[in-house]
Order: sequence, then C-alpha cells, then structure tokens
Amino acid sequence: MSDMSEAPRMERAEDPVSRMTNNRHFKLLADIPVRMSVEVGSTSLRLAEVMDLAEGSIVELDRQADDLLDIMVNGALIAKGEVVTVNGRYGIRIVDIAATETRLAGIERRG
Repeated sequence: MSDMSEAPRMERAEDPVSRMTNNRHFKLLADIPVRMSVEVGSTSLRLAEVMDLAEGSIVELDRQADDLLDIMVNGALIAKGEVVTVNGRYGIRIVDIAATETRLAGIERRG
C-alpha cells in the first residue's frame, strides 16, 4: 500500500476520451450514476463451509497478494489497480485500463 503523495501528476494529452467528453451527446449521459467496485479476489465455497465461518475465519482467495485488483463499473471490468491510502482512507490507483473489447464484452453479457 502506498500514499497518494507519491503518485506522479500527469498532463493529459488530447485523446479519444477527451474528445468524447466534449461531445454534447456524451454530456447528456455524463450525470448518470454508475456503481464502481473493486474486486480483491473470489473463491467458491460449499454452503456448509459458509455456514461454518465465524469471527476470525480466513477465506483464501484466488489471487496472489501482489496481483492487481479488478476495477468494475456496473459489473464490467474497466481497469486494474492497486490499493493506496489517501488521508487515512483507502483509494485505488489505476494502473491499467482494460481494452475496449473487454469493457464492451462486460456490457453485452448483461444485455
């Protein structure tokens, strides 16, 4: 885990996303709320194993401790990141943006 004060400031070059945000059609959608979540990992358990969980139980997940976390928007993978702290609270530093095909596949799955 690292502190956000270490994060370099980057200047944004004009890119397709910047051009899209200037589009009036995009601005119609810009205020729609979406749910962002971060997935640390997952596992599969039998119901009996879930019922046996108690305070102090440990559930092993399917990721290594140094793997990047999945950043999801409305259930679709949009990026990968790492945990940071910001003023004593958790945050996520975006490390890698998912390819367009990956993001769209997540949307089509739910359609």
